[in-house]
Amino acid sequence: MALNVPAVGEIAEPVAGERGWMGAVREFCRRRPLGAVGGAVIVVMLLTAICAPLLSPYDPVATDFGAMLSPPAKAHPLGTDAFGRDVLSRLIYGSRTALLVGFGAALMGATFGAILGVGSAYFGGLVDLYLQRLMDIFLSFPLIILALALVAILGNSIPNVIMAITIPMIPRAALVIRSSALTIREMPYVDAARAAGFGHVRIILRHMLPNVVASYLIMLTAFLSQAILAESSLSFLGLGVQEPTPAWGLMLRGAAVDFAEAAPWMALFPGLSISLAVFAFNLFGDSLRDALDPKLRTL
Repeated sequence: MALNVPAVGEIAEPVAGERGWMGAVREFCRRRPLGAVGGAVIVVMLLTAICAPLLSPYDPVATDFGAMLSPPAKAHPLGTDAFGRDVLSRLIYGSRTALLVGFGAALMGATFGAILGVGSAYFGGLVDLYLQRLMDIFLSFPLIILALALVAILGNSIPNVIMAITIPMIPRAALVIRSSALTIREMPYVDAARAAGFGHVRIILRHMLPNVVASYLIMLTAFLSQAILAESSLSFLGLGVQEPTPAWGLMLRGAAVDFAEAAPWMALFPGLSISLAVFAFNLFGDSLRDALDPKLRTL
């Protein structure tokens, strides 16, 4: 079989492993355009949250009773609410709340779940039995119901909301990561690490956790959309972020419901923002799963 050997002075084309992260991004965009669109929306959200003071035309908590319920116009592109606050400014600053709660809850839920899942699979026996039965108890409650109960106990601050959303996510991540870790536990290099006398913590951290990164990233992106939706639901029900903090779910409750006919923009734009954010994270997460899972990877 002939080999393609570059001639003298000719530069060989880089192989797939040497193309760098830019090449990987281009390949991802080419193969999964919907995931690329979702990723672009996420990047725009991140930039909006970071540059909120520069992009916001008004103070999001400043009231102007002379401009109450103003329809979308040049002065207020997305109108104002019942207190005369600019809807666009509150949407921009609300992205900070959504991403803070989303990334905080998703990161902690996926991380703690990964540690518990790998530890449960590694030790097995009674540890695995009792830990999985505990996870089953948490899994028997819907995420939003358990989050409602926890935030009612802990309080309405943003850290408490993050914790209330994180706890129901941990068993979901642990269940998925455990299924991957069970296969890794039987690999020869894990047996070799045991034979070499390495401790349990080192084997878990150095030899097992790095090999469940793909499953971890998939769970992380899936949890992001769930956390944003859960935070919006809690705020809408009055158990999440409290006034006057800008939050998309908070903009949908109270006056937005009372003035749904007279000022529909009060509920329309926050609802679209939530839908777009959840849709973008779901698209990106599904595409990332297809790219990282060898069983779903296309040739």
